Amino acid sequence: MSTPVPMPMPIERARIDRWLREDLGHHDVTNDVPGDSTGRLVAKQEGVAAGTDAAAAVFDSLGATVETRTPPGEAIAPGDVVLSVSGPTAALLRGERVATNVAGHASGIATRTRTAVSAAREVSDSVAVAGTRKTTPGLRGLEKRAVAAGGGDTHRLDLSHMAMIKDNHIAELGVEAAVERFAERASFATLIEVEAESVETARTAAAAGADAVLLDNMGPAETDAAVAALPDGVLTEASGGIGLDDVAAYAATGVDVVSLGALTHSAPALDLSFRTGGSSAPE
Repeated sequence: MSTPVPMPMPIERARIDRWLREDLGHHDVTNDVPGDSTGRLVAKQEGVAAGTDAAAAVFDSLGATVETRTPPGEAIAPGDVVLSVSGPTAALLRGERVATNVAGHASGIATRTRTAVSAAREVSDSVAVAGTRKTTPGLRGLEKRAVAAGGGDTHRLDLSHMAMIKDNHIAELGVEAAVERFAERASFATLIEVEAESVETARTAAAAGADAVLLDNMGPAETDAAVAALPDGVLTEASGGIGLDDVAAYAATGVDVVSLGALTHSAPALDLSFRTGGSSAPE
C-alpha cells in the first residue's frame, strides 16, 4: 500500500503565542538581555529531524531571523545544526526552551517512526506504518507531521476523516447495525472501518459492507489468519499493543497497515541543545 500522506496545517500563530505565554509568565527577568546574538539548535544524538518548522515559527514570532533550518524528515547526527537564528539576544533566550522542546519532541516521534518503517520494509515494500489518535491534546498537528516526517502514515487526523466502529459501538449496536447506521450518515468519500477482536467479527464486518477492518490486539498468527479470511478489496489494519520489535512480524502477515499508538504516546524526545554565541552588546 503506497498512498500520499495527508499533512496537517502548519502550527498557527495563536498556538505559538500560548506556548510562549506559558513559559514566559508575567515577569521574565533572566532573559531581558541587551544586544544582538546568534543561536544554534544542535543535535546531541542521531535521529530524524521534525518540528523545525514550529521551532522556526517560535523565533519568528519573537522578532528573530531564522537563517537555516533542517527540513523535516532529514537524518541528523550528533553535532548537526538543525536550526540557526539571529536577532535580539532577549528574543533568542526567550524562544530557546519552547523551540527546543517542540523540535525535540517532534524529532523523537519522527525518529521512532523511521525505525518502525525500516523494520516493516525488511519484509514488505507496501505495508503502511501509521500513527493513531493517541496524541497529546493540543499537539496533534505537530505530532502527526512528525509521523509523516519519519515516513509514516498519519492515519485519520480527527474523527471526521473516517468512521471507525470500535468495541463500544459494537456493544451498543452490533456490527451490522453499526455499519448500516454510519453508512447512512457518512459521505461517499468517508471510509468505514470496523474494529474486530476475532476472525469471526472481521468476517462479519466485511460481509456487512465495511471498507476496512482493524484487527485489534491479535497476535501475528491470528492476524495472518484474519487477513486470509477476508475478501479482496477490504483494507486490513493491525493495531493494539504493537511495539517496535513487533512491526516486522505484523508486516509479514500481509496486512495493508500496521498502526502504533507508541509512535506518538511513547516516543522519547530527541536530545537537542540550543546555544547562543557571537553576541554584540550595544555601545
